[in-house]
Amino acid sequence: MEYISNTLGNLVHQTAFLNLTIGNVIMIAVACVFLYLAIRHGFEPLLLVPIAFGILLVNIYPDIMMSIEESSNGVGGLLHYFYLLDEWSILPSLIFMGVGAMTDFGPLIANPKSFLLGAAAQFGIFAAYLGAMAMGFSDKAAAAISIIGGADGPTSIFLAGKLSQTSIMGPIAVAAYSYMALVPIIQPPIMKALTTEKERKIKMEQLRPVSKLEKILFPIIVTIVVCCILPSTAPLIGMLMLGNLFRESGVVRQLTETASNALMYIVVILLGTSVGATTSAEAFLNADTLKIVALGLIAFSFGTAAGVLLGKLMCVLTHGKVNPLIGSAGVSAVPMAARVSQKVGAESDPTNFLLMHAMGPNVAGVIGTAVVAGTFMAIFGV
Repeated sequence: MEYISNTLGNLVHQTAFLNLTIGNVIMIAVACVFLYLAIRHGFEPLLLVPIAFGILLVNIYPDIMMSIEESSNGVGGLLHYFYLLDEWSILPSLIFMGVGAMTDFGPLIANPKSFLLGAAAQFGIFAAYLGAMAMGFSDKAAAAISIIGGADGPTSIFLAGKLSQTSIMGPIAVAAYSYMALVPIIQPPIMKALTTEKERKIKMEQLRPVSKLEKILFPIIVTIVVCCILPSTAPLIGMLMLGNLFRESGVVRQLTETASNALMYIVVILLGTSVGATTSAEAFLNADTLKIVALGLIAFSFGTAAGVLLGKLMCVLTHGKVNPLIGSAGVSAVPMAARVSQKVGAESDPTNFLLMHAMGPNVAGVIGTAVVAGTFMAIFGV
């Protein structure tokens, strides 16, 4: 009888119910909200589903993120090994390769002025950097936090790792990916507030055809120029352009399909679950996390507004040939931000087609955010 009672007692004490804290319950609720948004409303489900499940797992079973040093048998938790790939900048770089393989750079090549709109949207990064410094974060932590303003999750993780800000990598990554998923909610009110009905109805001229030679030369030239100026951007820019060269060369169809499909989805699973698993209640529920989330929202809003305002200026200078809405796509959420530009424009005029025009600033924003990250690394000597 005593054996049975001891056995049952051990089993009961091994359950998670007796070890859950209020913080764990809160984080489990947050994970359920993310899952609801992803499954019910379709907000970036490829990102939010694995992130949310990572949050669930680590708050029910913390040892799933146990490091090798903490383990009694020399074997770490499953998601700890996934997380190491984030810290080593492997997964963010592979994500960029997949993005390059999936993205047509033609709209950017056809309209080089899009680079200006992509650059304007980076204003949110510098606004967040100054804000983070004002809130008491160190210069490196402020730089890592500020990249959230580019709505670029992989670059946020990449820079946080390079600047040795792993203690806040979880909140930064979750904030960045959350805002990427919430682009359709956050951006439209800002876009509508800064533009008139007349401006939103502007129809842009069809982009010129881009030759295959131009599309092949573009990733090669960008890699040479950008990486020579900022060698530290090579892991991101290099992989982005390599993926695009796979796509445009036409001679490595198998590599293009692998990078844009199988490899991309595998990396998203590993990155999403490991990012979610960094948000244990102890690590996430604190004042710094709230500051990071608030700074991310401010940065993202500033970046969207700056892109739209430059779009308005270009509209004036071109005598109404540029629809300011495409400026909001300068943030790095590809292709979600471009789709939002299309959606808001179509609400004013259903016959207006802005998607391809918005893809130019959208791609420029990806490049711009990587360049800003490289600039921060150069400043801090990384």
